[in-house]
Amino acid sequence: MQPIKNFTDELKLYAFYDALQEQLTQSVYDDMPFKDRVFSLLQAESLTRQNRRIAQLQKEAKLHERTARFEEIDFSTSRGLHKPMLIDLFSNQYLQHNRNIILTGPTGTGKSYIAQALANKAMVHGHSALYLRVPRLMQLLSSARGDDEYLKTLAKLKRIKLLILDDFGVSPLKAGEARDLLEIVEDRTNNSSLIITSQLPIQEWHSHLHNPTIADAILDRIVHNAYKIELQGESQRKLKSKKKEEVEA
Repeated sequence: MQPIKNFTDELKLYAFYDALQEQLTQSVYDDMPFKDRVFSLLQAESLTRQNRRIAQLQKEAKLHERTARFEEIDFSTSRGLHKPMLIDLFSNQYLQHNRNIILTGPTGTGKSYIAQALANKAMVHGHSALYLRVPRLMQLLSSARGDDEYLKTLAKLKRIKLLILDDFGVSPLKAGEARDLLEIVEDRTNNSSLIITSQLPIQEWHSHLHNPTIADAILDRIVHNAYKIELQGESQRKLKSKKKEEVEA
């Protein structure tokens, strides 16, 4: 086995070798046709690489809700969720067409959770994702402005297939921040997708983007091809807390 291990190590076929060892110790494989055994070995290697890739994508995405998924979204309360639309979005078709998603509504209604569940679904299918709160993004760009790090940061963001910008509109953007956002949006137009969450209705965004001309440019690129979901109702966190208290009572 050592010569085989040497080759699999050289080719980085570690899962292939582990699966081969299993085949040699399990009698269930004895009557399996040769081609099926080879297929099983290659499948083991492929699956391991996919899982490793997904794990790396999840690490780089910096999600707060790392386990967020469609199955955990609560449709039992009336909060403006249209299940057929969400099912369509979780098929990742919006990524194929480089469309955006805008989630608006009061705090606690689940905007960030849905956004991060969509990111997890995207990563399962091999797409890169990154979660950033808008205030944090602006801090990063401000600290990098004026040197090569600024351009490197913009280039890194451009390569991300799905960029989540959470908490847009917490405070109005300054002139430089609005220009930074325009650069990010321009880089992504027709190339990748944005998910933006905000407590502000879309019609109020314009006044939070400092310069009317820049605001028009940003909104034209974000809004016209976006799926729009307006959430309503009570905070999901408060509802969960109430349910917990009722169960414990």
